[in-house]
Amino acid sequence: MNVRISGIGMTSQRTRLRMVDRLRSQGIKDEVVLSVMGTIPRHIFIEEALSSRAYEDTALPIGFGQTISNPYTVARMTEILRNGQDLGKVLEIGTGCGYQTAVLSKLSREVFTVERISPLLTKARKNIREAHCNNVRARHADGGIGIAEAAPFDAIIMTAASTHIPSALLQQLAVGGRLVMPIGSGDQQRLHLIERTPKEYIETVLEAVKFVPLLGGVV
Repeated sequence: MNVRISGIGMTSQRTRLRMVDRLRSQGIKDEVVLSVMGTIPRHIFIEEALSSRAYEDTALPIGFGQTISNPYTVARMTEILRNGQDLGKVLEIGTGCGYQTAVLSKLSREVFTVERISPLLTKARKNIREAHCNNVRARHADGGIGIAEAAPFDAIIMTAASTHIPSALLQQLAVGGRLVMPIGSGDQQRLHLIERTPKEYIETVLEAVKFVPLLGGVV
């Protein structure tokens, strides 16, 4: 019996539904996103020693100096990305433990995800398989350059803070597509939404967030 998947106590379905109720009270309005987050066992993406905290509204360490974002941030970025519509082909920069990837996979036709830290990607692939996400393609690569050969993407999400919008990602965003990412450093980070129209890119600055910094290269 796989206790981590079936869940008891703090990892039960009831606990996930309490998380969803909290997200709704925090202002998340996209019921499709909330429904998906209520079905994905977040605790399997976290070390067992921390699994009892999986549904708290807090970021948690996942090793290698990285964190899993708090549930509100995952829900909010996904809600912005979706904009009330089904997602087609999505590019995620920063696979991490794979939780945001799993959420996206249930809302998209196909997800391409990039992680620069090889052992973290190995863990994420295992987690993604365990969550039965069969439409994900994970790659060990530098996220700042995206995946040109798979472009264009209907949506791009970055889960690390950059000081600027990588030009490669703008080029890989489809016309009509949306890019959501944190820009800034330290405590001066804000979410940015970039929408590509036939003629231009429209940038909207949203709320304050806190992410680990985007780093180049692979390890």
